[in-house]
Amino acid sequence: MPFDAGPHVHLAVDQKRPHVAWLTLDRPGFRNAWSDEMLAGFCSALDHLEADEDVRVVILTGAGPAFSAGGDLKAMRDHSGMFAGGPVELRARYIRGIQSIPRRMARFDKPVIAAMNGHAIGAGLDLACMCDLRVCAEHAKLGSTFVKVGLIPGDGGAKLLARVVGFPKALELILTGRVIDAQTALSIGLVTAVVSADQVRSRALEYAAELAANAPLSVRLAKQLCYRSQALSLDDALDLAATYQGIVQNTADHDEGVAAILGRRPPEFSGQ
Repeated sequence: MPFDAGPHVHLAVDQKRPHVAWLTLDRPGFRNAWSDEMLAGFCSALDHLEADEDVRVVILTGAGPAFSAGGDLKAMRDHSGMFAGGPVELRARYIRGIQSIPRRMARFDKPVIAAMNGHAIGAGLDLACMCDLRVCAEHAKLGSTFVKVGLIPGDGGAKLLARVVGFPKALELILTGRVIDAQTALSIGLVTAVVSADQVRSRALEYAAELAANAPLSVRLAKQLCYRSQALSLDDALDLAATYQGIVQNTADHDEGVAAILGRRPPEFSGQ
């Protein structure tokens, strides 16, 4: 997968799982806080991953001790980069900049697993909430801490966090700015699994391998169906399900899945 997403975002296909790609935020000196360059590289990487039919699952992680610290505090202090300008300019910067991440992630229909190797704070936590599964290191701290620095969740966190843990708990976490530990996050459904730091990558890879072994188009449409159904009436959700079912039931992978079960053998899905 030769692709240059810039100095702060890296792509690699897993050595043992060719259908799994690793997407790494690589700005460890800033605890993987967002910069304009990093934002552009991240969106470019997603475009590349979406177009690569060999990639069925993406694992998102951070380089160094943190998953992501969210906003760059020094840039906030200096009112530079994405934090520069007056109200009108800042609004435009948010729409063109940090808000491009949740929009792009919402359109990305392959499963994304967050391998949370360390702390996820502010926009870093919101990034984890954009993922479909979250494997968290047991020492990690998580928090929607915007109000602690006089901000709000400008990257969609008010919706994203509520989608994961429910509105009342999200409201509590956002208004208090409370930082919680990994076990508390697990107990409220914020993360999928908690493991020791040295097991985060392997557990995430286990999930990825399980997903990648399924029929790729079915997985992608099932993901779309789950998310889109949340905003639909029951009738509209059923109509969408019927449309998607009509698509997948006419695929070679559907025939292969049925034949594999009847033949008592593992399926070999081709993505067709």
